[in-house]
Amino acid sequence: MKNINKYWIIIVIIFFFSMFIKPAFCFFILGTLLFYVGITAVLFLKKIQSSGIECTGRILSFQSDSEGYKTPIVEFTPIGGGLITERPFVYASSDLSKIRSYKKMVDKQVSILYDPDDPKKFIVADERGFNYFAFVFCILVGLGGIIVSICSFIGYIKIG
Repeated sequence: MKNINKYWIIIVIIFFFSMFIKPAFCFFILGTLLFYVGITAVLFLKKIQSSGIECTGRILSFQSDSEGYKTPIVEFTPIGGGLITERPFVYASSDLSKIRSYKKMVDKQVSILYDPDDPKKFIVADERGFNYFAFVFCILVGLGGIIVSICSFIGYIKIG
């Protein structure tokens, strides 16, 4: 997912100009990005499910992003490694996390699944089901955007 960060400015510029030239291209860009993020997350979840190492971590706090979505900061010690304090590599927040208080979860022990090749890539094991749901939904919405844009390109529907 870090690959997208390298090209973020270029994607935004292309998106901006395509709004005025060919709006269907915006659907294609958004659909492709959502599809890519969803596939990358689901593949990582499948990998961690099959080869991840489970251990216990502790939630230190919750970090809010600019929109108010909260992500836990977890501390754990992988086998044969030093202490890791990070956010989960894959974590889906919902609108409920904006208003929900997580004070009861701070200092709570949680089960962690981490990648043996890179222990900084981990997930909170209890959140697996919701993460799968959120990212499969992301894939479906992305496919919808791609299909709408292709239908517009070949003339079946008209956008803008």
